[in-house]
Amino acid sequence: MSDAIKTTAEAIEAAVLPDAYALHMDAESNPCAEQEPIPSSMLQKPIEQKSPAEWAYERIVLYIQNFEKQLDSDHEVGMGFVGGDVGTLKIQGMGYFAPDLITFYGADPMGAKMQLVQHVSQLNVMLVAADKEDKAAEPNRIGFKLANGLNKKHADGGVK
Repeated sequence: MSDAIKTTAEAIEAAVLPDAYALHMDAESNPCAEQEPIPSSMLQKPIEQKSPAEWAYERIVLYIQNFEKQLDSDHEVGMGFVGGDVGTLKIQGMGYFAPDLITFYGADPMGAKMQLVQHVSQLNVMLVAADKEDKAAEPNRIGFKLANGLNKKHADGGVK
């Protein structure tokens, strides 16, 4: 960090930019989402104007994308659960309901429809490598589809 004098505008801008940090023992083969550049579309709306759900949603999309970059062609992203016998959910969609709910849409390993609605104050997401349903098909990379949706949402000025 530079000790240079900042203008008021630079200080205000720096105060609302996201702050992220990660250190990984094997950073070359396991890049961290926190070290990736933030897409400019996520910075068009100031963070303080976003609901906790919207801001959590956007950052989870980045984590999913980063996780998918590390998967081979036989796996897709899934989400594991702690406690109970629920198992995993293959993520097929994601949404938020401002100000405070995040929703994950998907299916269990047997193909049964699943949906998780989570309050942002209780949010924990465990990404897992899940086997593809159709071994011959290309893997479904939901993180990149979610990011494209965010880019469109921000370009359209926000979708209600």
